[in-house]
Amino acid sequence: MDTAGTNREGSVKEEPRENRDDCQEMKTPADPIAAGSSGDGPPPPPPPSHADVLCDSCIESPCKAFKSCLTCLVSYCEPHLRPHLGNARFQNHRLVEPLHDIECQTCGEHRLPLELFCLTDGRCVCLGCESQEHQGHETVPTGDARKQIETELQKEQVELTKTVAAAEKAIGKLQSNAASAKSSMGDVCVDVEKQFSRLQEAVEEARKAAVGALEDAQRQARKQAEGIETHLEQRKAELKKTLVQMQRMTRIKSDVDFLQESSEWKTVAVDKCLPAVHRNLIDHVAAISQVVTVATQEVCDQILSCFAEKIKSECRSGIKVAIQTQMAESQQSSLPDPESREDLLKYSRSLKFDPDTAHHFLRLTEDNTKLTNTSPWHHSYPDNPARFGYWRQAMTSESLYQGRHYFELELSGEGAHVGATYKSIDRKGEESSSCITGNDFSWCLGRNQRGFSLWHDNAETPLATADITRIGLYIDFSKGFIAFYDVTGPLALLHKYKADFVEPLYAAAWLSKKDNMVFSV
Repeated sequence: MDTAGTNREGSVKEEPRENRDDCQEMKTPADPIAAGSSGDGPPPPPPPSHADVLCDSCIESPCKAFKSCLTCLVSYCEPHLRPHLGNARFQNHRLVEPLHDIECQTCGEHRLPLELFCLTDGRCVCLGCESQEHQGHETVPTGDARKQIETELQKEQVELTKTVAAAEKAIGKLQSNAASAKSSMGDVCVDVEKQFSRLQEAVEEARKAAVGALEDAQRQARKQAEGIETHLEQRKAELKKTLVQMQRMTRIKSDVDFLQESSEWKTVAVDKCLPAVHRNLIDHVAAISQVVTVATQEVCDQILSCFAEKIKSECRSGIKVAIQTQMAESQQSSLPDPESREDLLKYSRSLKFDPDTAHHFLRLTEDNTKLTNTSPWHHSYPDNPARFGYWRQAMTSESLYQGRHYFELELSGEGAHVGATYKSIDRKGEESSSCITGNDFSWCLGRNQRGFSLWHDNAETPLATADITRIGLYIDFSKGFIAFYDVTGPLALLHKYKADFVEPLYAAAWLSKKDNMVFSV
């Protein structure tokens, strides 16, 4: 028995040397001189490709593997596989077709191949796992599971392909609509110019009519004054003549002659009445000026109301991009509003700040999720049209549009503001409308020396809360509102804005003071 054992061990030890010789023969190039003078014999096997599984026992030049051993977790070529085929010690080893990354395809606990898929837990398992921790779970062979999942992926791929095609079609329509709108707006602008030319002509006619009326009134007043003046001159001459007669009578010395003369004079009625000339010309001119001023103001108000405001309102309500939403959108609109944080997290989005939008005083860290005001430290970011040049703001890369969206942000420091805005916000302007607190398409929450407030369209809504370090923003495009929540502790609704969204929204932050920080959770 010892001799037999020794011989058996010797045969096992000698096998690898024979295998190495056989491997060397397999790897010897087809050279007639090296193979023999005749050059006859079987051609050498082709060299292994990158897709082939290689033998782990071949050292210098690995050959293509013939089998993989799940017990050894090693792949063997034909010569190196001979011990497994001829030696009784390897009879219990499980041989399978060559496997890439064999360790990943074997259960580390039971050392068995992962040939089953647990539908309950969604993971690959071996027979040992199925009989123990996955006992009672629904399992299928990995091949069947793959076919099932591949079928589902193919269906999903078809749907995604349709969605991509719909997106491309929508983009084409947007571009076509933009070109059509540009052309149509050009025609409208020409018509508007014509109408305003008519308006200017009407204003000019009204000016001429008003000036003509004033000139007519001035001529009439002058003629009236000239007529009255002529009458007064005549009356003055008559009265002076009467005064001369009276003076002559007083110089008569004879009483009889005086009395006779005066008796005759009394028989002639002396008209002492004069026309009343009492015209407050200054007040009259002031009244005319007031009439013109009031009429002008009324016309200006009417013009602004009829033109600017109505056109702006029509543009807001009429010139909108109509995009057909998917079935999920209509289903979402019929869903009840979320009431708990768990409900909100169903629509959670993970957002990152766009480095191309960050102001030069803002620093992005932690994979662009953390934004810090490092003023007066000026970062040497390349300038581009998307970067904020005056307000210390930044926007996220991801847009939010259609359906429901929820995201959370942490903020720190007096002067930190977070919210949402349109991509069209002015990046270089210094006006308040370029800040997320000062326009009608931005909504934000921030902290100043008075406490926490909400801002929209330059209107502040103070909040009666002591401290907020984490907020949640929930946006429902179908129902048209944006809600702010305090999630520092238990969920608390801070405020809800009703809005008619016409563009996709982007999360944004304004850090006005040093060391202000915002973190996208």
